[in-house]
Amino acid sequence: MITKVLLALLLMGSASAHILSVSYDLESYEIHDGVLVDNWVAKGNFTDTTFEDGFAYLEIESSSGYSDAVQAYAAGLAEGALTHEMIYNHYRNTVEGYCNGKPDGYCERLYDYLDKNDKWMRSKLSETSDPIFHQVNLILQQIDGMNDGYSRVAENPIESDSILMMNLMGDLDDLELALDPQIRNMTSDEWVAAGNTPKDGRCSALIKILPDNADIYISQVTWSHYSSMLRINKKYNNMFLMAEKIQPVLNPGHIVSFSSYPGMLFSGNDFHILSSGLVSMETTIGNSNPQLWQYVQPENQLTEWMRTIIANRLAFNGDEWAEYFTQYNSGTYNNQWMIVDYNKFKPGEPIQPKTLVVVEQIPNYVETGDETDLLVQQTYFGSYNIAFYENIFNLSGCVPLVESHGDWFTYDKHPRALMFERDHIHVTDMDSMYKLMRYNDYKNDPLARCECDPPYSGENAISARSDLNPADGTFPFSALEHRLHGGTDVKITNYEMAKSYLFLAVNGPTSDQQPVFRWSEQAEAETTPHYGHPEAFDFPPVTHEWVW
Repeated sequence: MITKVLLALLLMGSASAHILSVSYDLESYEIHDGVLVDNWVAKGNFTDTTFEDGFAYLEIESSSGYSDAVQAYAAGLAEGALTHEMIYNHYRNTVEGYCNGKPDGYCERLYDYLDKNDKWMRSKLSETSDPIFHQVNLILQQIDGMNDGYSRVAENPIESDSILMMNLMGDLDDLELALDPQIRNMTSDEWVAAGNTPKDGRCSALIKILPDNADIYISQVTWSHYSSMLRINKKYNNMFLMAEKIQPVLNPGHIVSFSSYPGMLFSGNDFHILSSGLVSMETTIGNSNPQLWQYVQPENQLTEWMRTIIANRLAFNGDEWAEYFTQYNSGTYNNQWMIVDYNKFKPGEPIQPKTLVVVEQIPNYVETGDETDLLVQQTYFGSYNIAFYENIFNLSGCVPLVESHGDWFTYDKHPRALMFERDHIHVTDMDSMYKLMRYNDYKNDPLARCECDPPYSGENAISARSDLNPADGTFPFSALEHRLHGGTDVKITNYEMAKSYLFLAVNGPTSDQQPVFRWSEQAEAETTPHYGHPEAFDFPPVTHEWVW
């Protein structure tokens, strides 16, 4: 299977690379389409092979000969111009008409929250000696640049906040709850008794030690709505400093390769390979305790997507990643993060402490720990949307879910927990790791059974296929029901691949044991935006060789 790997240089035979550079003359930025000028501030290389292998590929670099702020704006400008067509399609698929059908008053409260948060952030930007707010400034500059790059070349206008909203998508899921005054007043028991359960699973992840410590494989499967399957894998090499005045040191994570989407500055499905030697990934754990939403405030907090970028850029190790990520916790997009430090690993040698650091966030609380001993003891660490730490599990309202709905909401007896426990031993190479992460045999696997009609759910798999559940089926809670949602990809890296920022990836719902997903076969296709998508997601796994 992996012998079908496609290399970037081969791909260029069927889809030409689009090159672009940006120059700066102290007064204005100029985009040079198709040319790499000698005095470039930022340059980009973009290849769209969506209909050949399921992905587009983007590389952005900036030059250390310019200030960080100039680099950041130019990098955003280059990306916005290069990827404007995909940004427009992704906008239409995900955030266009976002407020349509939302509860009365929600979007007014949302934009008030975002406006206050933006004013608070900008009030802190003068603190240029603070590495965190130095990076915040660069993120805002990059977003502004991407907006302007899009506007300069795109034929179709989008709302001015659309690119910000794309980056906020994970946070928005929680803000819809946090900003509802009626929900804030409920207890977790009342919340569950009212029939509320997590609507969607959000990702599977596995860290696997091979026999004799020969390697450590790291993999994550994104679970999302199928509208989101317009994908760009990206590599940034931005020569930003930790803090220009006090710490004129290059960010340890200044190079990052990651699976992503149009218009987004971080992964969004959260799989990052960093020049620091770290790999960061997560699965969403959510929050089912409405009383914690009171801690979500627009001031003195940074939304999760920003803190992810900050931690990725500034951290030299897992502990530092956790420390940066914890500061200014917004309590939105609540996830379990796994930080693997390949600096502490040598093939065939004992695995050192702090190789795996786990970070879990809920509103007003973050817990972190060195889970290397557990990883070594089990030879794997699995993640599947349920809190690992007992305090997080209890505080986030998981106990009423277990009491109402049983083992499906427990950490150790959830179907994916049991599948990882049963099947991780079969992982001996990249092929077998790929096979496990694409696994879905829901009609035959006893672990996929449920008190449902029919008596199983396509959600109960390492890579979900909830589209295969019958629309007229009977299920005890919404996560098991029919909808256009499931595992939309897989990403895998290992010790050697990560050195070159490489990862194996495939886009689209798993078809290893199930039929290929085709939009033409979906009853919801006419009402579900999927602009720019292939008709069928039937692609081989790809390892893209970066050009620069």
